[in-house]
Amino acid sequence: MRRSKSGGHLALGRLKAGQMNRTEAAYADRLRALEHAGEIQWHRFEGIKLRLADSTFYTPDFAVMAADGVMEMHEVKGFWQDDARAKIKIAAAQYPFRFIAVRVKAKKEGGGWDVEEF
Repeated sequence: MRRSKSGGHLALGRLKAGQMNRTEAAYADRLRALEHAGEIQWHRFEGIKLRLADSTFYTPDFAVMAADGVMEMHEVKGFWQDDARAKIKIAAAQYPFRFIAVRVKAKKEGGGWDVEEF
C-alpha cells in the first residue's frame, strides 16, 4: 500500500487468485507454527468461498480449524477498506464460523499481530 499525492492509500495491484502477498505469507508461517504446536488442526489459503448475496462472494484469506474443531475464517490486512470490513461483518452474520481479522503491527508498536474478532 502506497500513499497517493492527496494522502490516500493506493493498492499496489491484485495478485493472481491463490497467490499470497508478503503479509499473508508471513501469517501462513505463523499458522504453520501453530499447527505444528497443536494449537490448530488445519489451515488453507483461500480454501473457502462464501456467498453473501446474488453475485456477491467473500473469500477469506485463510480457513482454519482450531484445535477444538471450530472453523475460523481469518482475514489478513495491512490496511482496512470499508467494503472489506462490511463483507466480513455480513459473512459473520450469515455463517456459523468464527471470523477473525489480523493486522500486522509495526515494529515500533512491538511487532506481532493485532487480532479482531467479528
